[in-house]
Amino acid sequence: QLQASGGGLVQAGGSLRLSCTASSSIFSMYVMTWYRQAPGKQRELVATITNVGSTNYAASVKDRFTISRDNAKSTVTLEMNSLKVEDTAVYYCHARYLMSGQVFWGQGTQVTVSS
Repeated sequence: QLQASGGGLVQAGGSLRLSCTASSSIFSMYVMTWYRQAPGKQRELVATITNVGSTNYAASVKDRFTISRDNAKSTVTLEMNSLKVEDTAVYYCHARYLMSGQVFWGQGTQVTVSS
């Protein structure tokens, strides 16, 4: 199971930190990804971190967002800076188990950026 937290309301230019904690003792074997879905839009990939710490970002968030992981705490974090109104969305944590490809989704956390 994945438990996401940290969403909220922030003004444009502000920052938020999202966290996602997994209830797994083999968290290090998962590729972790944050997705987001804005109203009326398709879900899109925001950032990914592999089991060895390689990262990938959507062009729209590169240089503003940072994804990191703490395997000892089974947690992945998304630091979001210089937030824009268009970052408003429900953010979802996603895990893919490397051995089997099985995927899991968190419940989503709302991020609202006001102007």
